[in-house]
Amino acid sequence: MYHDEIAERMLVPPGKPVKLKDFDPDWLLTEEMESLGKERAKEQSTALLEQSRRELAEAQDLLYATGSHAVLIVLQGRDAAGKDGTIKHAMSGINPQGCEVHSFKQPTTEERAHDFLWRYRKLTPARGRIGIFNRSHYEDVLVVRVHPTLLGQADGEPGRSFWERRFEAINAMEHHLVRERTVVLKFFLHISKGEQRKRLLERLNDPTKHWKFSPNDLAERSSWSDYTEAYEDALGATSTKSAPWYVVPADHKWVARTAVAAITANTIQSLDLKFPEPTPEQLGAIAAARARLEKE
Repeated sequence: MYHDEIAERMLVPPGKPVKLKDFDPDWLLTEEMESLGKERAKEQSTALLEQSRRELAEAQDLLYATGSHAVLIVLQGRDAAGKDGTIKHAMSGINPQGCEVHSFKQPTTEERAHDFLWRYRKLTPARGRIGIFNRSHYEDVLVVRVHPTLLGQADGEPGRSFWERRFEAINAMEHHLVRERTVVLKFFLHISKGEQRKRLLERLNDPTKHWKFSPNDLAERSSWSDYTEAYEDALGATSTKSAPWYVVPADHKWVARTAVAAITANTIQSLDLKFPEPTPEQLGAIAAARARLEKE
């Protein structure tokens, strides 16, 4: 219904510089929903989310049955942007047997002994499956860029050319995945500084949310402008025709969840997958099995 309009508005054009101020984190997805006001827009968005979840569940069945393609969903965003909630709500209709979620902490000693993409490559989804990276290989051009001391023994000084080489490596990896029939969908959950403050305060004021809070959240918040620059460079350098970035408005959680579900469902549908046709031998076996059961 709104899939194309939603996707086009959030798409980061390949090869174009990015300024996050050009993307409204408070946007309500369509002009129609903007005109309704936030409460009625939330109701309509909820209906669209339910529709998209049904479509996504049907699309996943086809993806799993054909085994011809994989889907990798990359979720990035600042602290409290809603990555966990988006996975929980946008993907709630899909079969867990065909989906894997991975999050990435600081690299282990073994992971540091390999190139920076090694630990991500080995967890990309097999054909027929959906893989979700809750944070991803982009942490190595975001967090590491803001805190270059995390580079450890990396070769070269972390100047402009260093990050450009990393962007090239990321693009090459994603290009290879797409060429091997893995659909790569990348979502940056775009939250305003005011909304992040509100959500962090909720974590501090609600005992049931204390487990979500880390003192590091405030330390990272103090680097807001540095992260903005890092995100803008990364989005502009790595949004490609085959693996685009979408800047998803995330000040309203229901908007972000609807957008991710709708774009994912529409993208899988665009593959035009068909259930495998049974061979003559299989059709014979099906007919025999049916006849046997009907006689019982």
